[in-house]
Amino acid sequence: MEPFIKHTGLVGPVDRVNVDTDAIIPKQFLKRIERTGFGQFLFFEWRFTPKGEVIPEFSLNQPRYQGASVLISRANFGCGSSREHAPWAIQDFGFKVVIAPSYADIFFNNCFKNGILPIKLSEEQVEELFQRTAKQEGYKLTVDLESKKLTDDQGLDIDIEIDEHRRQFLLQGLDDIGLTLMHETDITAYEQAHTAILSTVKHEEAYK
Repeated sequence: MEPFIKHTGLVGPVDRVNVDTDAIIPKQFLKRIERTGFGQFLFFEWRFTPKGEVIPEFSLNQPRYQGASVLISRANFGCGSSREHAPWAIQDFGFKVVIAPSYADIFFNNCFKNGILPIKLSEEQVEELFQRTAKQEGYKLTVDLESKKLTDDQGLDIDIEIDEHRRQFLLQGLDDIGLTLMHETDITAYEQAHTAILSTVKHEEAYK
């Protein structure tokens, strides 16, 4: 994964509570075996009619939100099934940050594993972001993970609460595999020592 240190991006709103993973990426699109290419199906049943026509009223279909990389939504985002395809679709669509009052635990954890920063704010703070986004076309937010700050160019300044272990994961661009590889030298030393011990035991047993 790429390190996440600081990001400034256009805000895209999805003003709904209890956005579940089947809405984020409908089940009929889970047959792909790659981790990429899911962005085109993000919020598919909200973005398109059954005939495949664009629904212009849906926020992310509106021209002012094209290219958004910071997603704001309401409480209990990512609820429903535990499919990891949900953060894959969000990331592939172009979002690097998700902001909501609360998340389903599995979705929340999967975001960090895929290089997405999910930020928890109060209901009041999220409401303010929705209002600022609606009032100003091209509204952007800056997330600085080193200073743990969320800001805009109008004086907004919010402290971000994030587990330090997860923060370091993002700052260093690590996933579970990357974390394991950081201990590659120790792992190799253990394997070599373990192999030597097994060889000695087998040699001794051969002469019994």
